[in-house]
Amino acid sequence: MGWLDWTFNRIHRTISVVSSAGGLRGYLFKLYRMDVVKMGRFVGEDEHGNRYYESKYHFHGADRWVEYSEKVHMDYDASQIPAEWHGWIHHMTDIPPTEKPPTKYKWMQPYEPNHTMTAKAYVPYSTTRPKIDAWVPPGVKKVPGISAK
Repeated sequence: MGWLDWTFNRIHRTISVVSSAGGLRGYLFKLYRMDVVKMGRFVGEDEHGNRYYESKYHFHGADRWVEYSEKVHMDYDASQIPAEWHGWIHHMTDIPPTEKPPTKYKWMQPYEPNHTMTAKAYVPYSTTRPKIDAWVPPGVKKVPGISAK
C-alpha cells in the first residue's frame, strides 16, 4: 500500500466520521462534549436516552462506548449507565440488553444514578456530640445539641 492509498484511506475515514457525527457542527459538538468522536454500529438506547455503540475497528476495551443523553449536557458520569448496559459495555456479556432483556423481579428497584455531591445525596444523622463547639456569632441563639457551621 503506497502513500497515496494510505492518504486516500485516511481522508475517506475522516469524511465518514464527520458525516456519521451529523456533519461538521455535530462533529465539533461531540468533540467538545466527549473529547473523542468515534464511528460505529448503533446497538441500543436505554430509558434515560443514553445511546450505546460498538465498533470492531477500535482495540478491545475501547470498542464499546456510550454517548450520554444530551439533557445532562456536561454533567455525565459512569453511574448513569444502568446495570443491564453496564455488563455489556464492560464485556461481561456479548449479548446487549436489546437482544436479550434481563429478567425483572418484583423486588428489584428502578435504576437511579449516584447522587453524591448533589442535593439528593444521603447524609447520615450524627448521634455523637461534636468534640469542638463551633464559634457562634453574637446575637445568634445557640440551639443545644446542634453545632453552627
